Amino acid sequence: MDAAEGSVVVSAPVADVYKRWLAFEDYPKFMTAIKRVRKLDENHFVASLAFNGKQYEAILEMMLRVPERRLAWRTIADHSALDHVAAGVVSFASLSDQSTCVTLKLTSSFGGAISNRVDRYLQNFKRLIEKQ
Repeated sequence: MDAAEGSVVVSAPVADVYKRWLAFEDYPKFMTAIKRVRKLDENHFVASLAFNGKQYEAILEMMLRVPERRLAWRTIADHSALDHVAAGVVSFASLSDQSTCVTLKLTSSFGGAISNRVDRYLQNFKRLIEKQ
C-alpha cells in the first residue's frame, strides 16, 4: 500500500472549495486516474479508473463529511480487482475570506507514483476552481 500527502492554497472561500470537492461527478476533471463517476446514492458512486494501462471499476463510498472541514472516502473494489483498494481524506482550512488550504491524503494499492499523482490532482483542482 502506497500513501502520499500534499497541500495547495486555493484562491476561493472554503465553502466553495468544499462544495466543489464534494461533487464526485467532477473528479475526472482533476483526478486523471478517474475516467467516469456515476452516483448510486448519497454515499456511493461507481468509478471507472485507469492505472498503469489497465481499466478498473470500483465503488467509491463516502465515509465522512464534516462540512467545510473534511471529506473521507474509500473504494470498494469489484470482483476483477479485489486486491486493489484506495482511500482518501481531504481537509479544508480557511486562511481568509478568499483563500483555502486544501490537504489531500491518498492511500492506494493500485501502484504508480502516488506522491506525483497527489501533487498533480491538487494542482488540477486549483486550476479548476480558480478559473470559475
